[in-house]
Amino acid sequence: MSTTTFIDRVVVHVKAGDGGSGIVSFRREKYVPMGGPDGGDGGRGGDVVVVGDHNLSTLLDYTYRDSWTAASGEHGSGSNKTGRSGDDVILPVPVGTIIKDLDTSARLGEVLVDGERVVVSRGGRGGKGNAYFATATHQSPREYQPGEDGERRTLELELKLIADVGLVGQPNAGKSTLLSVISAARPKIGDYPFTTLSPNLGVVQLSDGRTFVVADLPGIIEGAHEGRGLGLQFLRHIERTRVLAFLVPIDAIDWQDEYDQLRHEIEAYSSELAQKPHCVVFTKMDLLGDDPPPPIDAPDAFGIFAISAPARQGLDGLLGAWWDELLSLRKAARERPEHAPLP
Repeated sequence: MSTTTFIDRVVVHVKAGDGGSGIVSFRREKYVPMGGPDGGDGGRGGDVVVVGDHNLSTLLDYTYRDSWTAASGEHGSGSNKTGRSGDDVILPVPVGTIIKDLDTSARLGEVLVDGERVVVSRGGRGGKGNAYFATATHQSPREYQPGEDGERRTLELELKLIADVGLVGQPNAGKSTLLSVISAARPKIGDYPFTTLSPNLGVVQLSDGRTFVVADLPGIIEGAHEGRGLGLQFLRHIERTRVLAFLVPIDAIDWQDEYDQLRHEIEAYSSELAQKPHCVVFTKMDLLGDDPPPPIDAPDAFGIFAISAPARQGLDGLLGAWWDELLSLRKAARERPEHAPLP
């Protein structure tokens, strides 16, 4: 993702196909004096369908083209032939995309797994031909129906990344470095603020085929929930992570204050988000040499860890704890009643 422009919100205009019209036709064959009506129905217009594609990580393609129209159905014909239905228009989006009707603010659906389909604009129904209206007392009908118009919508597509663990910290807390060491992701790394300007995803592979997804999110500063810094632009991507890891660099001026500030920004943005399981990770421990990590007051954290990503110190314990926490969440989800909300 680091080599592609990250676009997480776009507006597109879609129009489903119109239905074809039915026709008026009468059967005319030699030696058949009473042919009767044989006008066929019109075909149905194509739908506009949003489909999840795990190969995509951004909505960038929809900045190049923002208008899509499905094919209309063909008109009916004689011999009771129904017109061909119009082809659907398929709009591939990254997994984690929410679809809204911009005019009504109605939520039309969200794509959470690869291949999931959401019909966002339905094609018009084809009209009936005159054969449909024939009865015993009305044997030569000249009625027919025009096709219905396809739905027209203005959609807002919003991407919220789906990850198991979200790395949360101020700029230069070591999030990108950690992700580059524990996964194959190669985010941009530098010694200046806001090196990471877009979220990066990496897959962590443990032994025995165990894998989980970690997201490196842009730095959070004081007032981020009000839009300061990168602010709300990326805070929403934390919403779908299952576990949060608050990264505190050992060279911070005040470790406790930095942790408390991160917690405050998350809670100010979403009280529900603040209730997600979290841990504290001291980074850049190689700067301390052999000294132990400092004390910190984090009673709600499921663990406090000290690591040096470049030196690969403390990573096994951290990754193992993340895996154990994710397993416990999955077990709790399986045991939860069907009507209960997910965490």
